[in-house]
Amino acid sequence: MKINYPARVHLAHLPTPIQPLKRLTRALEGPNIWMKRDDYSGIGMSGNKIRKLEFLLADAQKKECDVVITCGGIQSNHARATAVAAAKLDMQSHVVLNGSSTAARDGNLMINLLVDAEITYVTPEQYKDNLNIMAAIAEDYQKKGKKAYIIPEGGSTSLGAWGYVAALEEAAHQLKAADIPIDIMLCAVGSGGTYAGLLLGEALLDLNFEIWGINVCDDAEFFTKVVNEIVDDFQKKYMPDLNLKQTNLKIIDGFVGKGYALSSVDEINTIKQVARLEGILTDPVYTGKTMYACKELIQRGEIPKEKNVLFWHTGGVFGLFPKRDLFF
Repeated sequence: MKINYPARVHLAHLPTPIQPLKRLTRALEGPNIWMKRDDYSGIGMSGNKIRKLEFLLADAQKKECDVVITCGGIQSNHARATAVAAAKLDMQSHVVLNGSSTAARDGNLMINLLVDAEITYVTPEQYKDNLNIMAAIAEDYQKKGKKAYIIPEGGSTSLGAWGYVAALEEAAHQLKAADIPIDIMLCAVGSGGTYAGLLLGEALLDLNFEIWGINVCDDAEFFTKVVNEIVDDFQKKYMPDLNLKQTNLKIIDGFVGKGYALSSVDEINTIKQVARLEGILTDPVYTGKTMYACKELIQRGEIPKEKNVLFWHTGGVFGLFPKRDLFF
């Protein structure tokens, strides 16, 4: 099926490769594990967020916006990717961060500062109202004669979901060309947009593997609602005739651990193991937790050893540096 995509601005280095994790597969005694390396999508714009931003920022350009406003945690990969992409496109960026202005200028926060993003720091309680905070900031810019474009947390909107429809089409071509049979795709779920895009892509392309999401915050019930909202909005706006079975949605709870962006010893050890076996850097917030979940599901037999798994590396390398004390 030929998919007619909305306008996009090309920012990511694509296609990202699919690589076998042979040593990790041996260490876990199967199943066969491959990795889709979206950590290779750029440097400052690395990770899954840039795929969504290609569509969102094209919309911002079409609407002749001067400023891009978004939000996230103090070490938000999305906020950093947005700020870097805005700089590349000659736009101003303003990020609302859940954290203190006294936080160490490290990792993603450092990159935000390096590209001269305007930063509004808020408390966790204030952050719950992030959409209204961003709307108020946009009004302030309007008074100054500037037009602002608001991107919700993670770029997880129906327009942003197109990024992972395109990503799945890219991966499907690669898997077919290399004759790699995949039974299960596994990805982190932190705001829902990546997972929603993958589900939509599977329906559009009529693929037949399972797509499992590992929530790294909140719970499966919360993200089931979020993903369904994104999917429903996508269908209404772009493809009302798309038949997406709700039974395809599978978010696996139980791996939030200590909480969002908080790491257990087992998670840290998993990050070390993957680095030492494969030379691949996963992060404490998303991919490290998801890889730990992958290991546990294999050891429990919930991912049978005869299956073939594609682990989607969604980036996040800058999140390692503020957590350095946990590793050594």
